[in-house]
Amino acid sequence: MMQRLAATCPHDCPSVCALQVERIDSHTIGGVYGNKEQTYTQGVICAKVARYKDRIHHPDRLTQPLLRTGKKGVGIGAFSPISWDQALQLMVDKFSHVADKYGPEAIWPYHYAGTMGLVQRDSIDRLTHCLGYSRQKSTICTSLPDAGYIAGTGLKRGLDPREIEHATLVVVWGGNPVHTQINVMHHVNKGKKTSHAKLVVIDPYRTATAQKSDLHLMLKPGTDGALACAVMHCLFRDNYADWDYLNQYTDDPKGLEQHLTTRTPTWAAAITGLDVADIETFAQWYGDNPQTFMRLGYGFTRSRNGAFNMHAASCLPAVTGAWKHLGGGALYSNSGMYEVDFTAIRGLDVVDLNTRELDQSRIGPVLTNDKHDLQAKGPIKAILVQSTNPMVVAPESNLVRQGFERNDLFICVHEQFMTETAAMADLVLPATMFLEHDDIYLGGGHTHIQLSRKIIEPPGECRSNHWLINQLGQRLGSTHPSFHMGELQLMQHTVEASDSINWNDLWRDNWVDCAVPFDEAHYLNGFGHADGKFHFRHGWDELLLGKVNCSPFADHLDITDPTTAKQRWRLVTAPARHFLNTTFTEAPFSLRLEKQPDLMMHPKDCLALGLSNGDLVEVGNQKGAVKLPIKVFEGLQQGTVVCESIWPNKAFSGNVGINALTSAEAGLPFGGAVFHDTSVWLKPCEAD
Repeated sequence: MMQRLAATCPHDCPSVCALQVERIDSHTIGGVYGNKEQTYTQGVICAKVARYKDRIHHPDRLTQPLLRTGKKGVGIGAFSPISWDQALQLMVDKFSHVADKYGPEAIWPYHYAGTMGLVQRDSIDRLTHCLGYSRQKSTICTSLPDAGYIAGTGLKRGLDPREIEHATLVVVWGGNPVHTQINVMHHVNKGKKTSHAKLVVIDPYRTATAQKSDLHLMLKPGTDGALACAVMHCLFRDNYADWDYLNQYTDDPKGLEQHLTTRTPTWAAAITGLDVADIETFAQWYGDNPQTFMRLGYGFTRSRNGAFNMHAASCLPAVTGAWKHLGGGALYSNSGMYEVDFTAIRGLDVVDLNTRELDQSRIGPVLTNDKHDLQAKGPIKAILVQSTNPMVVAPESNLVRQGFERNDLFICVHEQFMTETAAMADLVLPATMFLEHDDIYLGGGHTHIQLSRKIIEPPGECRSNHWLINQLGQRLGSTHPSFHMGELQLMQHTVEASDSINWNDLWRDNWVDCAVPFDEAHYLNGFGHADGKFHFRHGWDELLLGKVNCSPFADHLDITDPTTAKQRWRLVTAPARHFLNTTFTEAPFSLRLEKQPDLMMHPKDCLALGLSNGDLVEVGNQKGAVKLPIKVFEGLQQGTVVCESIWPNKAFSGNVGINALTSAEAGLPFGGAVFHDTSVWLKPCEAD
């Protein structure tokens, strides 16, 4: 008998949607729908998740352990089935040999957010900490925006997104929620009806979200800090600054005002490529609407000056005192609001901070034995990959490939499909999907912690991330009690150790709304710094260690990848609508809608090079070159090109994907991948 059961979307998206899933039988699902009872997601989900049955029942899913017997990179034909006992014994033998001969730091458990649940995503850290393996510095997404936002607020927390409905102005800065967070647009549309809200979108190209805006500020990539400074200049100049609020809640408003005297709209227009009139219009709208909700995204932080861009943008609501008002303030992420005790899941009670920590974004340099990245210690000799696809996702993918091609590196990949990373492995293990295991999820884009229970049995011999980690921990000799806990047991233990969450409520209702009171959400009891102030002034100089000369105040830092006479274009690799990073690139529905990778380019740039729609071009820099067809597109500035990604490398002519061009240079001050900070040359070419 068909049932409709509650679940939670597990994928790397701040919306973390509450779902209703049709269970046909113990092995089969039907339709996937939004759960209308969850008060933020409200039954709205994206098209790709709505068709999840096509993914979970895909004929190409991995269903048994595989040992590579042929050439690396070939795919499924280069592997032969083995038993789980054989696979586990091989891993134990290889890991034990490496640890004995080279030391445990020669092993790197590598992972990220392809599976976002606390147990399935984070249990691999417990293996790392208990066995003394190299730790991972997870920089690929959040290091840059975290640094910038927390510089001002002191906490990784912002508004309840349901307040969007009460805003009279909504600013989407550095995001494209029509593609990536459809729930945001749902609430924006409600706000347009209830509060007659205007929508401003700040993005280097005319996205699907920008098409729905009242004002689109189509700036040059990496210049967002200049725009923010010019807007604040206008707010002070035109008496929109709330001095009562500034004097009570901020650290140095007079210093900021003085700093901004030269940051005029004319100054910013020269940097951003925007019209002075549009900057002035945005500033006026912002000043006239104290109930302005700023939804700050990741996009405008994925550059070398990304942290500084985020800090500059986050200053705006403090200047006008928008935080005082319902619907006024900012939201980047609420993931810092959840008081979860990760000790048992991650093995934090045994972590040794003296063990080296390797930068996830620099996996290419790490695996090709860069001495600085290896911290003057030995090379990585074994790697376990879960919940990510670094051959496609990571910067400098040609360098990543070189690392995975090493014959002296033992590679184990736990995956759902034969990804390009899995194809390079010595051992591939079949992984469950979210409806085939239990987990807990935190909503960074809202205020809920959510439960998702196993609904169907996995196909074949698929096993969960947590199960594999437990098996390895036990067989490698760890006595940590968490290796002997099942998923539900570990979930309950974690929740009960976290004072702010009640397990019985979570189990009964499938979610708990952790929204904090208005005064706390709006920082009216003080910001997260020791002095309780929002910090306009930040010790960037101390953090940057003299690498860059900069003001202590919000500013534009001209430290992005420079264009030259040869490399005249700036490349943005924005998310595609029907993919989620590299997830769904195997789904026929998504592939049919996305069609192929292409390069959006301004008509005048095309004319100068004699290019027409569909012409093949080669795009490159010092890191490599990529071939793809042109899409003539007016919705960007000259000198900017956009490839909506992340397509598999094999989707490109020559099997070289777009991240071959992305630098692995760590963004300041704490690292982070700079996906939208790439200068390139471009030339016509012939098809292979």
